[in-house]
Amino acid sequence: MAAGNAAAADAAKSVILELRRIQLRNSPDNQRQRNNDFLKQQVAAFDRAGAGPTGVFSSNIASDGPFLLVLSSYPSLSGMEQVQAKLAVDAEYQKALDAYNALPGLNYERMESSLLRAFDGYPKIVPPPNDGKRPARLFEFRQYESHNTATLKRKVKMFNDGEIAVFVRAGGQPVFFGETIVGPRQPNLTYMLSYDDLPGHDKVWKAFGADPEWQKLRATPGLSDVETVSNITNYLVSPLAFSQIR
Repeated sequence: MAAGNAAAADAAKSVILELRRIQLRNSPDNQRQRNNDFLKQQVAAFDRAGAGPTGVFSSNIASDGPFLLVLSSYPSLSGMEQVQAKLAVDAEYQKALDAYNALPGLNYERMESSLLRAFDGYPKIVPPPNDGKRPARLFEFRQYESHNTATLKRKVKMFNDGEIAVFVRAGGQPVFFGETIVGPRQPNLTYMLSYDDLPGHDKVWKAFGADPEWQKLRATPGLSDVETVSNITNYLVSPLAFSQIR
């Protein structure tokens, strides 16, 4: 009974997200193709292990490119450990990993990962609708750093109380919203939106800025950008062909 209750509690919690950035360099090693080939197999292995959906994206309009961004999802921290344990005994995946690591030269420059807990108001990854026939969407990654943990808490509440709904009304098709629990530049939150294309991106942000509820929310004392956000990082990425989020 206790185990059942624990499982039910885990299912009700916001998921844990991992954002992994793989920094590449244009070189004779053809790092981009090497990683595309391996990550296709890794996404399939994650799926076998019960993780997902998993998104893999290539830098499009961004500083410090080229890089790849891998977005993974787990039901909980313990669920993440369970997935890693399954990968460790997945013979097909381990064979692919060994072959990848045995390639001559460099597969990448560096990798770094962050762990995030999804917001209560958006507790899991929501891939945009995909009938398998339409072109891949354009995705925007945005990170808001806060002055301190108190202002971050206010900003997260602001999203849960109304800002997420504004994005939905504006047609931004949110993918996730998460607070960083392990990673650099804390305290911060990160979220991802998707658009049909670049003109669609501009249309969404125009509608977002003009939304009456957003205008009211941002005018609330204590919730202005200057009071809650100290720095913003954003860039546009495109999904790879095998990404489960596209």
